[in-house]
Amino acid sequence: MTPDRSGGNDREPVTPPLDARLVLPAIAGWAATLIAIVAGAHTGLLLAAGLAITAVATAGWLFRRGRRRAIASVLLAAVLTAAGFALAGARHEARAAAHPLRHLDEGTRLTAVAVPADDPKPLPARPFGARQWMIRAELREYRLGPDPVRVGGTVLVLAPAGGWSALLPGQEVKFRARLEHPWRHDLTVAVLRAQGPPTAVAPAPWWQRVAGAIRGRLAASAARALPADAAGLLPGLVDGDISRLPDRVRENFRETDLTHLVAVSGTNVTIILMAVSRSVERFTVDRRLGIVISAVALLAFVILARPSPSVLRAALMGAIAVLATAMGRRKQALPALCAAVVGLLACCPELALDIGFALSVLATAALIVLSPGWSRWLERHGWPHRLAEAFAIAAAAFLVTTPLLAALTGHVGLLAVLVNVLVEPAIAPITILGTLAAVVACVCPPLADILLRLTILPLRWLLSVSEHGASLGISLPVPDGVTGGAVTAAVAASLVAVLVRLSHRAPAARGPDRDPGG
Repeated sequence: MTPDRSGGNDREPVTPPLDARLVLPAIAGWAATLIAIVAGAHTGLLLAAGLAITAVATAGWLFRRGRRRAIASVLLAAVLTAAGFALAGARHEARAAAHPLRHLDEGTRLTAVAVPADDPKPLPARPFGARQWMIRAELREYRLGPDPVRVGGTVLVLAPAGGWSALLPGQEVKFRARLEHPWRHDLTVAVLRAQGPPTAVAPAPWWQRVAGAIRGRLAASAARALPADAAGLLPGLVDGDISRLPDRVRENFRETDLTHLVAVSGTNVTIILMAVSRSVERFTVDRRLGIVISAVALLAFVILARPSPSVLRAALMGAIAVLATAMGRRKQALPALCAAVVGLLACCPELALDIGFALSVLATAALIVLSPGWSRWLERHGWPHRLAEAFAIAAAAFLVTTPLLAALTGHVGLLAVLVNVLVEPAIAPITILGTLAAVVACVCPPLADILLRLTILPLRWLLSVSEHGASLGISLPVPDGVTGGAVTAAVAASLVAVLVRLSHRAPAARGPDRDPGG
């Protein structure tokens, strides 16, 4: 008779260990890219050379003992990855530093031709003056005199609403601007303050026009079917469109750490893919056809939400989350996350300094590594499955992202876990019904209005929780910057260590209580 490897009926099957071989290379590549961009191209080149020499000098020593071959492979892969990314980061930083706009005086007025890379984002309202909009764009050329200078590079455009708020990604425009130097090291070559509305040079690609039309019809349908605050919030929850989000709602979400809900994130993608996969299972569709349908749904959502680096990041993180939860492939999810990090940094090295990218990666890693064990521990102590899972995910994401948020904002929102658990049941129906309404609005607007009216109750709940949570003002002030982040990270790491120890504690001691005759 085969022995019970679980150690008795009261014990759960042993969870297979995670494959962490790509973790160190991904972290090393990320760190090397960040150092090369922030510290400059010369530092990046020195770092790459030092790592390459270290790799060559130590490769033979690491591989001497066969039993250490796996560890040696991981270490060598990390060093080589870091060297390659440091070299690539140095090259990108050198190109940005040598850009002609970097050598012009601040305040220089010029005519620029650029292509927006994402939708215009409204900046917080000011006590005086009109609201400004921020657009990240790819420069095509600029003109100081009669002859244009054709050159690329990423620019940040600050502009008034007139003519700018309705721009589509990929739509080439010409405008007058006043030059400012970049605010931080992120491969941006210049900040351009627009001095009036843009002039269209070329239309956006057809898929961007289709996505813009769908987004516009969803917003119009929400304005007809929902109250004002809910109508401004729903597009942000569905496709990341916050152009109509009221300032009061925006501030409430910031105070309660819910701003991740109104940016396209892995949560949106996870909900859509889970809904599609469960629909496929219900109709017993062939597995291969189901994978194709899920891929088409993911592609359509990416186009609707705009295929910017942040949306592509969200698509990858959401797909990995589905792999970790729905398919039961938790062991493969961590290597997939690391591979996604490496691939995205190779394509878009500026993501190494992107706060949204860091928060998304950390939250996804917490979902894969921490939340399953915590959820099982809560279930063993009597929590319902759905509540235990929601609380474990929210708590894990909160603990791993809090140090970064504390360093940026100078406070720790003590209600973040509770608020996220309270609103979690409302997010899936809003996302699914809103996405369906976005599609239906193109062919039958009245039916889209009906679908959106079904979201009134969850939207009211979400708005109410954020408003009441913000009114309590329960937050812990901490020093901002590196000091506050380090202190918060130490506390969070201690809490994670305690919770991990608790979640891995065997429940065998409770066996006699449940089965006195055992």
